[in-house]
Amino acid sequence: MAEPRDLATTSERSDPSLVLLTVEEAARRLRIGRTTCFRLVLAGEIESVTVGRLRRVPADAVPAYVTKLRHRPAQAA
Repeated sequence: MAEPRDLATTSERSDPSLVLLTVEEAARRLRIGRTTCFRLVLAGEIESVTVGRLRRVPADAVPAYVTKLRHRPAQAA
């Protein structure tokens, strides 16, 4: 028998009405690790805002970051 899915995780991925994401939610959307996402936020690579003592990532900052990555020149190995 299949295990029930976590409804919060399933709905969060498809909920376009979310305006602000936690760093963890942004990391899941980008399919990167939480620590990597925090590093990108702290470096200013991914836009973030503070709400009180909380750090949040605007939902539109995730596709903006991907667009920025796509337009970077390829780095030599």
